[in-house]
Amino acid sequence: MDRELLLLGLLRRQDMHGYQLHEFINQSMSSCVDLKKPTAYFLLDKMAAAGWISETEAQEGNRPPRRVYQLTTEGEAAYQRLLRENLATHHATRFPGDIGLAFLDSLPAAESRSLLQQRRDDLAHELAEAQAIPRHAGTAQWVIDHLIHHLQSELTWLDEVNHRISITLEDAS
Repeated sequence: MDRELLLLGLLRRQDMHGYQLHEFINQSMSSCVDLKKPTAYFLLDKMAAAGWISETEAQEGNRPPRRVYQLTTEGEAAYQRLLRENLATHHATRFPGDIGLAFLDSLPAAESRSLLQQRRDDLAHELAEAQAIPRHAGTAQWVIDHLIHHLQSELTWLDEVNHRISITLEDAS
């Protein structure tokens, strides 16, 4: 229901057409949700059928007509319920990349360090991209701040792991 909460929350702030929703999500919310355009339209249709949102057609200039979505009274009630559930619920964190760490000792220590350094470089790049995101007004910035905090923590942790592997290399020599 996180995706529905996101769409309802955005429509609560302003009426939008699908492309606007998709662009905002890709630019500002991709750190917390993976929502492809077809899935977004599927959810919008589903929420319209449930009465949570309504649609009107709008046309700008020579462009084809666009469906503009608005939150309904039922949608506001759903939004409030989903928001409260989301904020009150702990969402378990999983790190799929950690599976390889369980078998790190299957590789020579020098190779392990090299591979983890590649991972660190990717993380540092992602952190730089997150830090370059323009600041948002209000609590929307907290989502970006959370991502930045997580990436900084992950970098610190990887540095600790690489340090442990260095110690292992020194002990082996």
